Amino acid sequence: MSGVLAGLDVLAERYPTVPTRIAITLLAVAVVSLVSWSVARLRRLPDDEVQSTVVDLAGSIVIAGSLLGAIAVVIGVWGQAGTVAFAFDQANLDAGTFSRVVLTIGLLVGTFVFVRFLKGLLTELLGGHETVSEHQLEVTYRLTQVGTYLLAGLVALGLWNVNLSGLLIGAGVLGAILGLAAQQTLASIFAGFVLMFSRPFEIGDWVEIGEQEGIVSDITIVSTRIQTFDGEYMIVPNDEVSSQTINNRSKKGRLRLRVPVGVDYDTDLDRAEAVIREAISDLDSLMRVPTPQIAVTGFGDSSIDFEVRFWIDKPSARRRWRAKQAVIKAIADAFEREGISIPFPQRSLSDRNGRFETARGTGEQRDLHTRATAEGPGDHRSASERGSEEGEE
Repeated sequence: MSGVLAGLDVLAERYPTVPTRIAITLLAVAVVSLVSWSVARLRRLPDDEVQSTVVDLAGSIVIAGSLLGAIAVVIGVWGQAGTVAFAFDQANLDAGTFSRVVLTIGLLVGTFVFVRFLKGLLTELLGGHETVSEHQLEVTYRLTQVGTYLLAGLVALGLWNVNLSGLLIGAGVLGAILGLAAQQTLASIFAGFVLMFSRPFEIGDWVEIGEQEGIVSDITIVSTRIQTFDGEYMIVPNDEVSSQTINNRSKKGRLRLRVPVGVDYDTDLDRAEAVIREAISDLDSLMRVPTPQIAVTGFGDSSIDFEVRFWIDKPSARRRWRAKQAVIKAIADAFEREGISIPFPQRSLSDRNGRFETARGTGEQRDLHTRATAEGPGDHRSASERGSEEGEE
């Protein structure tokens, strides 16, 4: 080491003047800056021109080499090689210690270069696959990065003969304590990994998780953020997400909706079905394939019930409500035009004298009937007569 440093003193003898040394120092800084800028430009080139992984690996090595060379030139030009050698001598660095220092520095630099190379490699291998999202790619890279640095740290400690058994035992005890203290957080983290790789939903999907419904705006290791249709942001822990039923309404890019409608018992069902089909046939918000379906679903209290089933593409809350409104308005207009009535509940009421009146479900008639019933058998007036007298009073 002393011989190498002594060789740098030649630069100080060759360039004794201060202005020359300043110029050489600025030149060294400029060279390092130019190399870094050139490598950065090459990394931004499209992959079909330069393989990003090769450029990333070679660029990192070139930057590290140019930086070490610039430092050596500056030390030699300013005649500080003896000072650096004296500092090494004062530190009592023997050959073994110096070699371990060099190996440790080389290991850290190599790990940094490898991590950058690995990022480009993962991007090339997994970035073009439809089954791997950008979020999953980022999580994979971060996990690999942390694992690589931990492995390099253990190897570096091994170079310095550090007893790793005690360290691992202490880490195990600390991990057990942290596990007991942060069970909920760890459960959310593990559930986050499950969600990221099982992919029940992605950012931008319209989901229904338990009683929560909205658009997924962010997915992290710990929680999932949902923007509701009221404009609110809800943060749901991932362990709660994974423990509930998840309904992804936009998974396949389309959604089937249902609109119930009833017709009078005297209505020709075939004609009513034809009118409904004709009414919704020209609506732009509905998909043509699959075709809408009209099914008779049963006998209601006051009507024979139909169910109109149709599909929309690119489902969202706004498109869903617009499609439903369009279908309901089209059917109502068509029924009115064709003279088909949509019945509503009706009830015939009578007093004890056998007189009848029809209550069409309004709040006023129900109140009159309730009062007439509550006053008992002594009063034989009809509910409508009693209501008129109470109004006069």
